[in-house]
Amino acid sequence: MSPMSWQKSSYSGNGGNCVEIAPDFVDLLSVRDSKDPSGPVLAFPTDAWHSFVAAVQAGEFGTV
Repeated sequence: MSPMSWQKSSYSGNGGNCVEIAPDFVDLLSVRDSKDPSGPVLAFPTDAWHSFVAAVQAGEFGTV
């Protein structure tokens, strides 16, 4: 199996707390902590990830 093609979040900067995604599979999206590339990976069905992103963009989780 070839290495996954990880992409940093467009929000990523120098402050840490960033995630990377690997959209290498049709129905599955992998997510990891950019500070720990050898660490665990979470996998989400693609449609669930798109719903999550839409909810974040709509402000459904509030702000910090």
